[in-house]
Amino acid sequence: MRPRAQPARSRPEEGPGAPRAPASQGPSRRSLVLLASVAAILLAAWLAGGIAERWALADLRRTAAATLGLQVGVLAAEMQKQTSLPLALAADPEIAAAAQAAPPADLIDRVNRRLAEVAAATDSAVIYVIRPDGVTAAASNAGSRGSFLGRDYAFRPYFRQAMQEGSGSQFALGTVSGRAGLYLSRRIGAAGGVVVVKIEFNGVEAAWRAAGDGVFVADARGIVLVASEPAWRFTTLRRIDEAERRRIREALEFGDAPLDDMPLYPVAGTEDLVRVGQGARPAWAALRLDVPIPGTAWRLTALTPLGRTVERERVQAWIIAALVTGLACLGLTALAGRGRRNRARLARASAQRDALETRVRERTLELTDANRMLRLEIEERQRAEAERERLGRELAQAGRLAALGQFAASMAHEINQPLAAIRSYADNAAILVRRGRTEEAAENAFAIGRLTDRIGGLTRQLKGFARRSSARREPVALSEILHNSLELVEARASAARIPLVVEGARPGLRVLGDGPRLEQVVVNLLQNALDAVQGRTDPRVGVQVAEEAPDRVVVAVRDNGPGIPEAVRAQIFDAFFTTKSDGLGLGLAIARGIVEDCGGSLTVQGDPAGGTIFRMALVKAAAQGGTGVAGPAEATT
Repeated sequence: MRPRAQPARSRPEEGPGAPRAPASQGPSRRSLVLLASVAAILLAAWLAGGIAERWALADLRRTAAATLGLQVGVLAAEMQKQTSLPLALAADPEIAAAAQAAPPADLIDRVNRRLAEVAAATDSAVIYVIRPDGVTAAASNAGSRGSFLGRDYAFRPYFRQAMQEGSGSQFALGTVSGRAGLYLSRRIGAAGGVVVVKIEFNGVEAAWRAAGDGVFVADARGIVLVASEPAWRFTTLRRIDEAERRRIREALEFGDAPLDDMPLYPVAGTEDLVRVGQGARPAWAALRLDVPIPGTAWRLTALTPLGRTVERERVQAWIIAALVTGLACLGLTALAGRGRRNRARLARASAQRDALETRVRERTLELTDANRMLRLEIEERQRAEAERERLGRELAQAGRLAALGQFAASMAHEINQPLAAIRSYADNAAILVRRGRTEEAAENAFAIGRLTDRIGGLTRQLKGFARRSSARREPVALSEILHNSLELVEARASAARIPLVVEGARPGLRVLGDGPRLEQVVVNLLQNALDAVQGRTDPRVGVQVAEEAPDRVVVAVRDNGPGIPEAVRAQIFDAFFTTKSDGLGLGLAIARGIVEDCGGSLTVQGDPAGGTIFRMALVKAAAQGGTGVAGPAEATT
């Protein structure tokens, strides 16, 4: 309700007797407000900068840890591809003959050429053969200016270790080439002699330098062996005593390198932040992370520069906090000024109390009505909130009951197939026993045992699902998966006179996944295919295995049934969707979940010749073989 116009009258506060505020009160109050606002802005910026710095460092640690894992993998791969080369060369008869005393000159020439070809093919720096007396008899660099032929390496630890233990390794500076590398040695049979392969890490160091991060590898003594920064090579992470230095110089491991301390300076109050010195250039801050290199006593350390990343986040936090706090202070100041103006208006209203008394009573009645409506609205909102909480509890309970029902339906669906196969094997075993065919009956009994183990595996998998455990991914033989799956459905297929044909499953083909769970998928697909061809005059169900990519294997289950309409395919994998009158609609949903847990995919498509094709694409397991670099304590003859 708008106030009615009042007759003009003089304002009491404007008269000669009206009180006035002191002249100095306004400026003093504004100064205090300004100082408080500046202090609040500075405090908020300081707190926000600290929080932003911690967040930025946490993100940088996660990124650096992931990068460090990739760098370790690249270095380990570079070392592993050379691990078995000394062993293979030591078994060569011509190389063994070249290591004996006074071998024929033409033999030495052939061995030199072969070693040069092997070194070029494997990216080895040099390969050479040492006689039992320590003198080089053949080398891949024969004929070059820095040839190793005729040089005595009896003083090298890798030679002595190979002669005594059968194999050895050492990272050292080449006495002829002047280049550092890892020497892998192997004794040649019982007659003696040693074959040596040298690995250099120039390519790895160049890749590290191109990435921009500081990366280096140190041995168990703390001596830096491989580094992205050449100046770091042969520095130390901790002080080496004089006795160890003398032993290193006598073995000519690192030439005349002074083995100075690496310019790493820890930042006080932190565990993984350091400052890295760069000679005459200013030091730079970095995040330090290190991990062991599998199969060795080495550790790889990455120095990720903080650069402007943390500083940028801190400055942005300062700016945002300052702006927000400034706006908040400005708003509070505006509210405070509004309060002062309200008090002034109330003072003027108090001077006009007699003239506005009627209006005040009317306004009081309006406010009373508004207050009553406000209380009613508050009560309504409280009731709505209580109703929302009740519905939330009911929804949570419904979700739990739905999950429990899905677990029970999944258990019944998955166990039904092995139970049916057990019943078939038991009936066949009884018939075979009555006919005196005990060996075949025993085979059926063994099959029943395997299926019982399979049911136990299913219950263990459901327990693992209840514990929210992740599916295993390990190399499993695809032929074994197909064999066990066909064993479950072959009785039904034989009874219905439906041929089952498997094509393309070569022996030794392995995929990544959980074997029993993948068997469930194949059994489910085969059962669906058998259902689809029921009543056909020429029913056919086939399994085709194809290696469509270097790392992918596709298992296609094909039938010549009536096919699945295009509209149905879009929801065929949805839970509780089924085209069968007695189906639960869980089989394909569970099957797709299992395949995706194993890193693959399950799709459906129509067969141009008629019928349906379910394609299960799985990750192909890498070929077995290849180990890490054997250390001195792990190598055997």
